[in-house]
Amino acid sequence: MLDPRTTSQEEIREAVRTQYAKAATSADSSCCGSSCCGPSDLVLDAEAFGRALYGEEANGAEGAIEASLGCGVPTAIADLSEGETVLDLGSGGGADVLISARRVAPSGRAIGLDMTDEMLDLARRNAEAAGVANVDFVKGQIESVPLPDDSVDVVISNCVINLSADKRQVLAEAARVLRPGGRFAVSDVIADPEMDEATRADIAGWTGCIAGALTEDEFRETLESVGFTDVEIVETHRVHEQAASAIVRARAPVGDR
Repeated sequence: MLDPRTTSQEEIREAVRTQYAKAATSADSSCCGSSCCGPSDLVLDAEAFGRALYGEEANGAEGAIEASLGCGVPTAIADLSEGETVLDLGSGGGADVLISARRVAPSGRAIGLDMTDEMLDLARRNAEAAGVANVDFVKGQIESVPLPDDSVDVVISNCVINLSADKRQVLAEAARVLRPGGRFAVSDVIADPEMDEATRADIAGWTGCIAGALTEDEFRETLESVGFTDVEIVETHRVHEQAASAIVRARAPVGDR
């Protein structure tokens, strides 16, 4: 077993990439099963992850939602408007990108960023099948977003930030690419303060979205440390006996950065 406390960032990233590549290639055969936030040894409630959460929010993206591995629905809390540019960190099969693209059409654009070739291929097929053209799917890491400063209006993400071994860098990158006053609106897993060391040391739990999670206080402090303001964190539902899904919202600073 790999221990995230002693394993390099690259080894953790590769473990996550491998698991999500497997999820993408098995999407056509109902990949989620009982463990929707990435294949792992953990048994997670299918009602707490993936397609069961979307309901009417699907809005024509049903095919992509079948492959969803998320713990929430960030498009429901991002207040998207026509003409905006939206970036989805860790876009997976593209469900949230497709929903966003329809919200910001016709002049807006939705960008999906993912490090997994298999997920990018799946997302592009889903976009073509859905007939959505105002999208881009870009390969890259959420710790090093391949976009210019001040280039997007909204950053969303669905149960991905907790997978990173350098969450502060992810949030710093989100702040960098957002225009002044831009919005950060994500769903993510929040660890209970008393999460035990065995769970935190379990790389299977990490790739399944549990072990790598920040506590609410840690998430808030990290957002504020990279310049975000108006931070709001609201638990939505339990996903594990020691963790919950939460809505996390904040704003990029308006003044000099």
